Amino acid sequence: MASISICLYTSPTSRSLLHRSPSHGLPSSIRLRRSLHLPRLRNPGAPAANLTVRASVEFPSRVRPGATVETDRLPSELRDRVMEAVDSFGGRVTIGDVAGRAGVKVAEAERSLQALAADTEGFLEVSDEGDVLYVFPRDYRSKLAAKSFRMKIEPLLEKAKGAIEYLIRVSFGTALIVSIVLVYTTIIALVSSRSDEDNRGRRGGRSYDSGFNFFFRPTDLFWYWDPYFYRRPRMRDDDGMNFIESVFSFVFGDGDPNQGIEEERWKLIGQYIAFNGGVVTADELAPYLDVSSAEETTDDESYILPVLLRFDGHPEVDDEGNILYRFPSLQRTASTQRVGRKEYVGKRSASWVGRVQKFFEEKKWPFSKARSSEKAMVIGLGALNFCGVIILSSMLRNVAMTPRGFVSFVIDIFPFLQVYAASFFAIPLFRWFLLRKTNADIEKRNRAREQRARALEMPGQSLKRKLLSARDMAQRTVIGSGRIVYSTEQDYSDQDYEAKEWDRRFRELER
Repeated sequence: MASISICLYTSPTSRSLLHRSPSHGLPSSIRLRRSLHLPRLRNPGAPAANLTVRASVEFPSRVRPGATVETDRLPSELRDRVMEAVDSFGGRVTIGDVAGRAGVKVAEAERSLQALAADTEGFLEVSDEGDVLYVFPRDYRSKLAAKSFRMKIEPLLEKAKGAIEYLIRVSFGTALIVSIVLVYTTIIALVSSRSDEDNRGRRGGRSYDSGFNFFFRPTDLFWYWDPYFYRRPRMRDDDGMNFIESVFSFVFGDGDPNQGIEEERWKLIGQYIAFNGGVVTADELAPYLDVSSAEETTDDESYILPVLLRFDGHPEVDDEGNILYRFPSLQRTASTQRVGRKEYVGKRSASWVGRVQKFFEEKKWPFSKARSSEKAMVIGLGALNFCGVIILSSMLRNVAMTPRGFVSFVIDIFPFLQVYAASFFAIPLFRWFLLRKTNADIEKRNRAREQRARALEMPGQSLKRKLLSARDMAQRTVIGSGRIVYSTEQDYSDQDYEAKEWDRRFRELER
């Protein structure tokens, strides 16, 4: 992994006043190896000293800048979330900015920014404290799309996936119609053949054609399909589902209503921490995590461990013995966004942080999104098919003739028709019992989070002192353009660093 190190030191004859070597990732396409030798600082009465800033990048042997598209190695979801965060900050970000806004791990944010900078001609800026900022051109998305073959084919793959999912949905509904047609056609054929045998027996064995002919084309089933199902978005909430959708929805449901909600949870947590200066209490994050209710609350704050791991946080103890949690990565930003203030602790914070959701709420699983009339129609046809299968099963046990043609075909596939008819009601019944428990657990978790959020709006004296202490310890360092001492956008020889400015900063460090 490429890394940058910043080292500020004086000559051997003077005491070292600053030594900082943070390791920040750099895109492999950026070649940086500079030593910034600044003029001798004029400090009367002090030994002569030289201030040197060194930055270097080391590449692993297997990395060849420009040889591959680094972004293609990232998961598509991670890449998109990071790019959205970069856009929201105007293309100039720190690792903490992206981690907090996108809700991703700090290591993932760093790796993603490295890949994006390598593929889109982004550059780095180094602050006077060694912070590294990633700066992207306005057209970085188009540059990345031009390079990445994966991004070009992803829309096609998504369409193919949607088409396959649609075919699966309509196939199950189509099978119901096919089953009903086959079952009742066979019943009619068997009844008709028995009637013919009775007629031949009464008329001296003379055979007559029953007059029943069956001709079935599979394409006839497609008349009720919605050919524009996939093209139409989910705007059928007002118009209802078509029959095919209702069948699948009744048997299998409509998918996970909370799909992607975990990512939203981490976004809320990251944005809340960043807004409050990178120092929070466990009580503040409880409304976004899976916790017990306020009545069952204990001093156990282990539920915050996943947050510490994701955002590189650590606990600290204030003067009163309260445990607070600091997230240094989320305290360094390129944005001028305001930080939560002490006077907004308590109920007023709801309006002050109105753009951040008060608590994380999961959605309950509906049994089916089909309307009552649509479900009634599906149940009716399912019952019709189930009764037909039972009747046909009894008739096939008592059939005297040797089955041929169409009847023989139905007998061969009859076990599949029986399984389909039974599962048509067995699967929804099992889902109904499962969803009752699932939704009860979801409601319990939502209620616990809501109670924790209300406790923050009207905190007791102990909790209020704890919140105020967190706001006192909060720190949000904005890295503006005036604090940048080096940029990979330009060559060192083109960058002008004023000796007087360095002299002033060095004297401040001496104090």
